[in-house]
Amino acid sequence: MVQIDAHQHFWRYSAERFGWIEPGGPLACDRMPEDVKPLLDATGFAGCVAVQAEQDEAETDWLLSLAADHSWILGVVGWTDLTASDLDTRLARWRGMPLVGIRHMVQDDPDPRWLLRADAQAGVRTLLAEDLAYDILVRGSAQLLQVPAFLDAVGDGALVLDHGGKPDIAGGEWQPWADTIRAIAGHPNVACKLSGLVTEADHAAWSADEIERYLDHLLACFGPERLIFGSDWPVCTLAADHGQVVALVDAFIQRACPDHRAAVFGETARRLYKLAEPHE
Repeated sequence: MVQIDAHQHFWRYSAERFGWIEPGGPLACDRMPEDVKPLLDATGFAGCVAVQAEQDEAETDWLLSLAADHSWILGVVGWTDLTASDLDTRLARWRGMPLVGIRHMVQDDPDPRWLLRADAQAGVRTLLAEDLAYDILVRGSAQLLQVPAFLDAVGDGALVLDHGGKPDIAGGEWQPWADTIRAIAGHPNVACKLSGLVTEADHAAWSADEIERYLDHLLACFGPERLIFGSDWPVCTLAADHGQVVALVDAFIQRACPDHRAAVFGETARRLYKLAEPHE
């Protein structure tokens, strides 16, 4: 079994570039491959997928350069303007590189209905036609409720819902999150990352029992073959270290679907993102 952490971030911090990071907080510093590699080794992960944290093509170029320097960074989910008229050209310059997908930070977009825009949907269709994945990042029930209509519009392709759709675990949210997740899972080409949930819970007082209620629902809706583990390091460190996040999901899988551990912890990510074999 080859374990892959399918959701990690790297950055060289500056307050101007990363406005979503609290200045002076625990994330307000450089986070580089050498910082996480010992953690991956300690928990038995052979590689990872680096995911964009800044809406800038220069960051995508930088992440791809990190992947070129570190063979265990198996793929990059980057960013480009999916509404651009020259999207084909933008994507073409990364062909032959380990760009495996694109993500737009819908949760921070000034247009709260970005997913429903015709130009955004056309851009995602172009992306999927290039055999690249699209990671869906939303926050709040208003945005999550738009996802089923977005999926109807973009059609087939590799689509990934990040962070379980970001339920407000700390606030005790269940509906409309639960019903909307069921509707999203009704699209068979959509997978879901078991990532980012500890930071949606109370950072100082979360419990495995509290989060497992949400994990159980994601499993019931998507099934084990469409769930993907991601630590969301280093953002997860606001609430838990890398080992705690791994242990949380591992204990859940061992209880709920032990025969599918290999799929959740690597095989589905490799298939969906078309990742190369890890090698030293």
